Amino acid sequence: MSANATIEQTIGLTIESFQRLREHVPAIAAAADRMITAMKAGGKVMFCGNGGSAADAQHLAAELMGRFMRERDPLPALALTVDTSALTAIGNDYGYENVFSRQLRGIGRSGDVLVGISTSGNSRNVVLALEAARRMGIHTIGLTGTNPGLMQELCDVLVNVPAARTDLIQQMHITVGHILCGLIEEAFV
Repeated sequence: MSANATIEQTIGLTIESFQRLREHVPAIAAAADRMITAMKAGGKVMFCGNGGSAADAQHLAAELMGRFMRERDPLPALALTVDTSALTAIGNDYGYENVFSRQLRGIGRSGDVLVGISTSGNSRNVVLALEAARRMGIHTIGLTGTNPGLMQELCDVLVNVPAARTDLIQQMHITVGHILCGLIEEAFV
């Protein structure tokens, strides 16, 4: 296949996937509502994920803490992926699968929100964090691909975007994240 054909095929698949994302509007709205409700009640939103999903976690937390589109006060959000000392100490002492759940147990409180991001829906450290969140009374939101994996049973709100390819899932996750940030921001300006 030529480069042009590959590019055309990828663009076509991306457009088709994003058109099917409209089917998930109710879940996206429900996720925004959970996050807004938690923040208005004094709670915070925490994000976690691995690799590209870790980058998305940091990106979305920064949009809320800083500014997305409008000038406003900072909103309580953080990524559990950014403290290298905590990640490496917990990974070394308790195993990598516990890097998010242990942090969550230290800083999470009932009424907060945890957003777990995993293209497979089966990332062990994200799954364990969602399980810990449930035990702690923390609301759980999941961003996955078409197959939500183990996260399906652990999320109060699940947005399993209509894609199976990792690159498309990640593109859709950041779009969903930006939609969430926009809805949240509007609720606080």
